[in-house]
Amino acid sequence: MGDEGLKAGSQLERVLRAGRFAVTAEIGAPDSADPEAVYREARKLAGWVDAINATDASGANVHMSSVAICALLVRAGLEPVFQVSCRDRNRIAVQGDILGAAALGIRNVLCLTGDDVSVGDQPQAKRVFDLDSVRLLRVAKIMRDRGMFLSGRKLETPPRLFLGAAANPFVPPYDWRPLRLAKKAAAGADFIQTQYCFDVPRLRAFMGRVRDMGLHQTVYILVGVGPLRSEKAAEFMRTKVPGVVIPDEIVDRLRKTPKAKKVEEGKQICLEIIEQVREIEGVAGVHIMAFRQEELVPEIVAEAKLR
Repeated sequence: MGDEGLKAGSQLERVLRAGRFAVTAEIGAPDSADPEAVYREARKLAGWVDAINATDASGANVHMSSVAICALLVRAGLEPVFQVSCRDRNRIAVQGDILGAAALGIRNVLCLTGDDVSVGDQPQAKRVFDLDSVRLLRVAKIMRDRGMFLSGRKLETPPRLFLGAAANPFVPPYDWRPLRLAKKAAAGADFIQTQYCFDVPRLRAFMGRVRDMGLHQTVYILVGVGPLRSEKAAEFMRTKVPGVVIPDEIVDRLRKTPKAKKVEEGKQICLEIIEQVREIEGVAGVHIMAFRQEELVPEIVAEAKLR
């Protein structure tokens, strides 16, 4: 496929536009100035996924910046997804970061509002939230499609961007979630990555409404999945990580599994969810979040026959 008709020409865009089931994953940002800390984790995913997300101070905890991780991934010949949070940047900084990222060869940008500082390890930090994710999408689309900053000042060379956003079908108000997705699609989102899916019936209901609204024909939806290490990890995630919903039956299943087999059982649950998710009309791929278990991603991709 040539670049004709492509917004960014990224590998992720090519895969999705070709109708292939896309697989993305993410690496945790390191607490290190050593690039090898990034390469070490990226090597676990290389060749197995279509793109790698670089998290942006997820959970409002400071780590290496997303744009730096993405630049290192580009240097290594890998495909990054640049996560941009509105929590820490005003519109001036955001536009500068997007332009700089494009200059570094970064083509995929995931626009996020960002977790509040109250959930992070430095709650005394000042919130910015000059924009939210919908307005950030509009800004990035204006830069890409109209070749100018939000101020109206013209860009010499507009950035080529494949724009993404997040969605969470698993928390109430459920009826509002497809409407929020529609706003993001209208604002410029080309693809969506959802929060962890552990409740497939809820996802089916969400996707039914998405199809009714025709959104599956305007935006590519990648469903978030991931292996759980143990019932303790599951309890931590559903009580401490904003937006994560894990049904009791999954926690109980892990609790009843012998200690030596918990990691394997967590992987099996992930594989079962992927199998069900793939059958839902309108799902264009999966986003695998294997925090501190990145080595499991190749096993999941292989055993789920995603490659």
